[in-house]
Amino acid sequence: MRKKMTARVLSVALSAAMVMSMAACSNGGGSGKGKKGADKYTIYTDANGKTVDLGGMEIIMRDWWTNPDDYFMTNPKNEYDEARKEYIEWAQETYNFTFKEQAISDWGSTPQDFVDYATTGGDENYIFVLRDDAAIAQAMATGLMYDLSTLDCLDFSDSKFQANMLHEQYGFKGGIYAMYAGVSEPRDGLFINENILKDAGVDVNEIYDAQKNGTWTWDKFTEIMDKVQVDKDNDGVNDIWGFTGNTGSFTSDCVYSNGGEFVGKDANGYTYGLDDSKTQAGLQFSADIQAKYFMPRPEGAAWDYYKEEFLNGTVAFCCDGFYAGCQGSYFAEPSFDLGFVMIPAGPSGKLVNCWSNNPVAIPACYDADKAWKLAFAWNVYTDDPAGYEGYNGQLSRARLGAFDDRACDETVPMMSEKEHGMISYAGMVPELEAGPTLIWNIYGGADVSAAIDGAAESWKSFIAAANAR
Repeated sequence: MRKKMTARVLSVALSAAMVMSMAACSNGGGSGKGKKGADKYTIYTDANGKTVDLGGMEIIMRDWWTNPDDYFMTNPKNEYDEARKEYIEWAQETYNFTFKEQAISDWGSTPQDFVDYATTGGDENYIFVLRDDAAIAQAMATGLMYDLSTLDCLDFSDSKFQANMLHEQYGFKGGIYAMYAGVSEPRDGLFINENILKDAGVDVNEIYDAQKNGTWTWDKFTEIMDKVQVDKDNDGVNDIWGFTGNTGSFTSDCVYSNGGEFVGKDANGYTYGLDDSKTQAGLQFSADIQAKYFMPRPEGAAWDYYKEEFLNGTVAFCCDGFYAGCQGSYFAEPSFDLGFVMIPAGPSGKLVNCWSNNPVAIPACYDADKAWKLAFAWNVYTDDPAGYEGYNGQLSRARLGAFDDRACDETVPMMSEKEHGMISYAGMVPELEAGPTLIWNIYGGADVSAAIDGAAESWKSFIAAANAR
């Protein structure tokens, strides 16, 4: 029988004060003000007033990246890790369970591994970390993901869910099939070679100021690219190009930044978005930018040639994921000053970042009691330790080593704020693969209307099928 959860607060003595030392987001580093940890945690009780007891359950949250040697419970790397480790140890003892993150699948096999397990079942106590994938959309549609809305230990009005809204992305007709806890990771933006801008007489602060005051727009973006793109030796080939990057991502970003959607959702289900003028304008803007400013792919080059070209100093702006400039990634050590701003706003939109967090799901093959216990443990495990409420690890200067000060202080925080965040439903419709059927067909000089017409019939059919389930 599922347990009804209530709460009472008890004083819990911590063995050591938890002090948060925030690294200042500046090139020089330094320490900011810390917060001393509280000495109280909420104790959750069942309907009989007894502390919830999970009976010694050993729970594994499956992912594809956790290295045992780097796991914070065995190897804390900073004061936040230490505080979280102490809290988790307290929680495990209090509620009688153990919880571990572990890489079991790999990135490629994760969706099918979940489908296979949820179909056949098993005795393990698994919670799955997934990724947006057609197989996961199909798993949701066919009832392989447990309906989390039925579990009263989860309160989706809580700030840790509202900070990312993934439960809305994975919500359908009153059910919720996946969740995520905490601040959303920033996604696509524009990396800037500030040296190229300086050579062209453009101050990068002009862009940051525009982003800050809401005037960082498509027009401003093209105005600056007109200044920096140049054929220095007059041979008919640009020596400095305005733009490069992941064009598929950029096309989607242009739609979102203009207030458009590929697939929307209302009370009746998913909606078709390609007939919206805001969506069409976003697609057209991407095609226009690629036609005029995009550095052509050299003959024989790999699809991701843009990474090397940007690092070589031949392109002013590069559209890519925020992570590309973080420690250990491919833009982490550029030979020039590296800026980073949000995708500019279209005439019908705003500065917006389309979040794409890894969904966490419970297989529907588990019974209600087991699903409740797993959800309860995960909910406790993902709570912030005292003193770190709302902690955003994306702002760590150690992680943002390549970014300039204003990217750290302004762009990165903005991209995680709900005001500038959104979710997309395009990946939630089984069989609707937006990339090969539309987005990848938007290139420089593309006929946007023809591309939309080519996708319309199949998209409408897939959306209707999804809504009929």
